[in-house]
Amino acid sequence: MSGTVLITGCGRGLGLEFAYQYARDGWHVHACCRDLVHAEDLLALEARFPEQIDLHTLDVTKDGQIKALDRALGDATLDVLINNAGYYGPKGVTFGNLERELWRQVLETNTLSPLMLAQALYPRVAASKHKTIAFLSSKVGSIADNGSGGGYYYRSSKTALNQAVKSLSIDLEGAGIKVVALHPGWVQTDMGGPNALITVEESVSGLREVLADLQPAQSGTFLDYQGSAIPW
Repeated sequence: MSGTVLITGCGRGLGLEFAYQYARDGWHVHACCRDLVHAEDLLALEARFPEQIDLHTLDVTKDGQIKALDRALGDATLDVLINNAGYYGPKGVTFGNLERELWRQVLETNTLSPLMLAQALYPRVAASKHKTIAFLSSKVGSIADNGSGGGYYYRSSKTALNQAVKSLSIDLEGAGIKVVALHPGWVQTDMGGPNALITVEESVSGLREVLADLQPAQSGTFLDYQGSAIPW
């Protein structure tokens, strides 16, 4: 399986690994990053795979940049769109210390922005062969799984994203597009920390297998990197 993939948040972590693995396997990769000037690892990756990777500056919270990206893509179709860019927000915030603006920033990045990007680019996905839109969610967004409380900003942003993914799967069914929310696992990234259970290589390899094997009947589901369903 090969094709064209667009990935957001490629400056580091999961996004960078997605870009590497897809390029290594012969895909045409549109790798998006908020600050390309300082994305040294991504620039090195593009130099390694110049025929496979096109770089794009994209702050997902900026509608003007989303429109500019759409123009820059020309007549390209997108087999897979991976909404990976995310923001945890300040850690350790407890009830009694919540701040409206900080919460709004997390929701803006994690919930509103991926849907705005999908809204702009879904015709390109509909015109492709594989017709897949993936949203990187998190198990902490599962209401059923919440047994520890806290994490108001990030939890709520991913719970809201999951609801939007479900609605989108219904709305795009007629176009033949598969839409899925994905939990990458507890990964050793800047967000996950050094004590996380799996490497970025393991997570992305698993997520790519899930996407490659995704069936239309699985559209609108919430799956982890091993393909197991997560309760809403």
